[in-house]
Amino acid sequence: MAKSASIKITKKVVDQADLTRGRHYIWDAELKGFGLQVERSGTKTYIVRYRPKGLGRSGAKRFLKLGRHGGISAEQARDLARAALGEVAKGHDPASEQRNRRTAHENELNAPTLAQVGARFLSEHAEMLRKKRTALNYEILIRRHIAPKLGKLPAHLVTRSDVIGLHAGMSDTSTNANRVLALISSVYSFAGKHGLVPEGFNPARGVERFAENRRERYLTGDELNRLGTALTEAETVGVPWEIDQTNPKSKHVPKSWKGQREVLDPHAVAAIRLLLLTGARLREILHLKWEHVNFDRGLVHLPDSKTGKKTIVLNEAAIEIFGQLRAAAQPERGALKGFVIKGLTEEKPRADLHRPWRAIRRRAQLEDVRLHDLRHTFASFGAGAGLGLPVVGKLLGHSQPQTTARYAHLDADPQRRATNMIGKQLSDALKGANTAPEGEGR
Repeated sequence: MAKSASIKITKKVVDQADLTRGRHYIWDAELKGFGLQVERSGTKTYIVRYRPKGLGRSGAKRFLKLGRHGGISAEQARDLARAALGEVAKGHDPASEQRNRRTAHENELNAPTLAQVGARFLSEHAEMLRKKRTALNYEILIRRHIAPKLGKLPAHLVTRSDVIGLHAGMSDTSTNANRVLALISSVYSFAGKHGLVPEGFNPARGVERFAENRRERYLTGDELNRLGTALTEAETVGVPWEIDQTNPKSKHVPKSWKGQREVLDPHAVAAIRLLLLTGARLREILHLKWEHVNFDRGLVHLPDSKTGKKTIVLNEAAIEIFGQLRAAAQPERGALKGFVIKGLTEEKPRADLHRPWRAIRRRAQLEDVRLHDLRHTFASFGAGAGLGLPVVGKLLGHSQPQTTARYAHLDADPQRRATNMIGKQLSDALKGANTAPEGEGR
């Protein structure tokens, strides 16, 4: 062990410390435990040596660094040492406390940011346990909304106020804002289970969601007639080509094109018809393969959908469209293969129907109608015909009854029959007829 000396530590003593001795200690002759650690390199550090209270002479000694000479003076170090020894007398352990503070600071510096936690959530959870489309939606929400606002913050330091601010800033798109809020909650649930934040810590908890007014747009009989006319026109003579005045590139379109017609891809038109006639979701039609279609039983067996495996019962109108597509495919041999709705290549399904749908709905004067509204229209006709919500929900592939409940106000026939019966009895009673229910007194 390096030799040590005992002398009152002053600036002069510190400045004249012998560096050639290598590491050694100079202990203060007046304040027990106060000392100076000298290194061959010239570094001189003020320290305090003590035993924690209650351990006795058998307890290990602690060393607390007070600061380097030059950063503090000898007298300042003496005052710090006196204060530290006073804390020891009270039962504190300043060296251990300093070490814990340093560890906490290092942990904070190395703590993952919310963006890093989000990336792990995507790769280790969403991409492995969620559907591909769901994982992609999560990635978009994180990239577009969460990361730009909160991504650089250490995940464990994000506050409820931070989340409220992000959520409130998206008030113009309430549905998307609520999705972001739910995703943040899921990310923190994942982070807690993997030790990235304290378990149970979730700054999204307790943040009130925006009220969502579901957009329920159903096509009327007149609108369906206009849509049918536009679809027939699109696949035969073509829809008139119109210049979009809102498009900044429209001015570059040759004037000679005005008035021309465009025949749309028959597969795109067929897909739109099938969306309306089956109530299926867009991806369920665009990703549908011939091997999923059972012509003999009039069924479509989807191996996967938003709600898992699903069977679509085809009506005669839908079967007719599938028959037309099968005839057009003209397989050279064996069973039909590939996608029912052709994409750009045989290996990949069609990506979307944006362009043909814009042309058709413009021609039908249905500018506010979305493709998903065709599914609502299918459901509204079923509910309005009194088929019962359980049957309608089964046709749509809903996994939860409450999802179909949005169409309850359209299922008026049972209530209408009931109110007509009650009204007739009451009316007859007012006219003096004997209408008391059986078993009751007259």
